[in-house]
Amino acid sequence: MRRREFITLIGGAAVTGVISPDVAHTETSAKRPIIAIPLFFAPPKVPLPSRFFGQFPQGLQELGYVLGRDLDMRYRDAGGDPDRWPAVLDEIIQLRPDVIFAPATLEAVAVRKKTSTIPIVCPALADAVKLGLIASEARPGGNVTGIEPYVAGLPAKQIELAREIVPGARTVGLLTNLDDPKGPPQVPELEASAHAVGLKAVAANANRPEELEDALRELANKHADVVIVLQTSLLVVFSPQIAASALAMRLPTVYGYREHVLAGGLVSYGVDLRWCYHRAAYFVDKILHGAAPGDLPIEFPTQFPLSVNVKTAKELGLAIPPTLLSRADEVIE
Repeated sequence: MRRREFITLIGGAAVTGVISPDVAHTETSAKRPIIAIPLFFAPPKVPLPSRFFGQFPQGLQELGYVLGRDLDMRYRDAGGDPDRWPAVLDEIIQLRPDVIFAPATLEAVAVRKKTSTIPIVCPALADAVKLGLIASEARPGGNVTGIEPYVAGLPAKQIELAREIVPGARTVGLLTNLDDPKGPPQVPELEASAHAVGLKAVAANANRPEELEDALRELANKHADVVIVLQTSLLVVFSPQIAASALAMRLPTVYGYREHVLAGGLVSYGVDLRWCYHRAAYFVDKILHGAAPGDLPIEFPTQFPLSVNVKTAKELGLAIPPTLLSRADEVIE
């Protein structure tokens, strides 16, 4: 398989769930390392998730790996079904992989409960010490390592953005996803930041795709002037649905991931998932060359892009301040 085909397969079709679990390898070889990838959600058939997910295989490619020659990748996908999830995790362990690539904290927490010996690399860890995934960022100690994209101070910045795009806002809504382990820790930070500047915070929760529209409607009924969408797997995977529903309800939205803005959301400020997934290849490479995951320090992003969707602003009848546009790293017309 040529490298271009490798990137297209893993970055596109595999993420959208349109391939079978074993299509990412053609011939099983005991001599090749196996990277197992558990996925709780089957993303909609849109290219948005591959914009960051595809950076992981690209990172491996740049380190000299060729799929089918140097390693095999195996996907197991629960399709967002909690009843299917335990079987998916069992299948992942039964593969006896050399490394488990957990796309986010949700998968990392679940698979860590199944194994304390197989190395786990996660590009989007959150609250990893409190969740018991690692002993410390400097020395993880166990079998989990990777990148923590949740940097202190981001919630306050998102509240500032909310006030900037809706200057007269009195109430900020929080679209939460509390079943995801990285969801709950974000809520008190956002609430504290909102209260510090005199904003009332209201929340509505969605743990399944079919609950998203009702949650946004609840925020609209609570008279939210602007909505901040938490950073979780469900919420980024279904970013097009969230953007469309929020626009229909005339709700300005603030996010932590640019993928939301690409999907039609209003503005985002936070880490670049593309970098996180690309950098995760470094950890996998180190482990395949003999490094223990517990000896690989957790890394943190250093760049936080600001993205603005001017088209969405116009449809909402909002005038984005020129000062905000001048600071934006990405303006979508």
